[in-house]
Parts: sequence; C-alpha cells; structure tokens
Amino acid sequence: MELNYKTAEKALQTAKEKALSLNIPVTIAVVDMGGHLIALARLDSVYGVIDFAVKKARTAAMFGVNTEMMGSIISETGIHGYGMLNSNEGLLTIAGGVVLQNAEGKIIGAIGSSGGSPEQDKEIAEAGAQAIA
Repeated sequence: MELNYKTAEKALQTAKEKALSLNIPVTIAVVDMGGHLIALARLDSVYGVIDFAVKKARTAAMFGVNTEMMGSIISETGIHGYGMLNSNEGLLTIAGGVVLQNAEGKIIGAIGSSGGSPEQDKEIAEAGAQAIA
C-alpha cells in the first residue's frame, strides 16, 4: 500500500480526534515518503506551529524514524549536529513526528503534530499512525 489521500485522511482524522479529546489546539500534517504534504488540519493552533508540524512529519519520513529518535541521534554528533539540523530545508527533531507504516511494516510516509507539549504531540501523531497500521 502506498500512501494516498484516503489513507492520509484516515490517519489525520484519528489524530484530530485525539487532539480534540485532549483539548489541544494543534496543527497536524501528513506527508508521503518524499516529504510532500498530503493532508493538513489546523485545529485553532497558532500560525507558527504549522511549519513545525510539517517539518516533524518530513523529518520522520526522510529518515525513517520518529523525530524524537532523530533528535537523540543528532544530539550525539556534537558540532556536526548543526549541519544535520539545517539540512533538507531544516529538520525538527523533537517528539511529534511519527512514521506511517502499511500492514507489512513498510514505511509509507509520516505524520507530525505540533502545538502541545512534545509528549502530547507524540501521543496525537501516534494515534494517527496506529489508525492505518
């Protein structure tokens, strides 16, 4: 299964429901393996987190790991971390970017949430990812 709009919308809808149940004004973005935006929802969040949500999703898709894991990897690189963070038009390596996998476990894209705490963003994105697994 490739990531199409119908699948992206299913992940987005489940993540939206989670955010609404937590009463958190977030933006949620779903991207394909190329980091291209497929679906986005802005749930009364501030403007600044739109880019954060997209970058979290792009970072997870590009590297095939959740953003908090990428953050751990980069934090161990010392001075080289600056270059890594600024590659690919900028990465965002805090929790809230989660890879999307199909039923066979193949990564097909990613979902990013921003606007809550890192833990809340992760919980919201993970809900979306689990909806299509």
